[in-house]
Amino acid sequence: MDSKTKELTTRQQAFIDNLLTNGGNATQCAIKAGYSPKSAKVEASRLLKHDKVLKQLQAQAIKTLGYRTIQALDTVSNLSASANSEYVRLEASKDILDRAGIKTDEGNRTNLGNAIQVNIDLG
Repeated sequence: MDSKTKELTTRQQAFIDNLLTNGGNATQCAIKAGYSPKSAKVEASRLLKHDKVLKQLQAQAIKTLGYRTIQALDTVSNLSASANSEYVRLEASKDILDRAGIKTDEGNRTNLGNAIQVNIDLG
């Protein structure tokens, strides 16, 4: 438990964990965190305005996104290498190249004369 987490109550931390895990209804997350169903909507609203809760929510969200980014890259890489559809492999490969800073649309066009344009698909 880091120092930011120590500043939060158990229910506040549970609210954050539920919100990041379930990603949805703040009222339901407050109920799952132990707040009364009767006051959960108000408590959820207060929690989402509480500075310490917001700071911890942001810090945990960044960590979660970082992990999911790695998973997403692995998924796209796997699709690029082994998808059944040639189209899916092509699009996944284009996505990887684009994210690496290699533009597939601008870098593969060659203009010949004034009226002819040739597009070479390198993917």
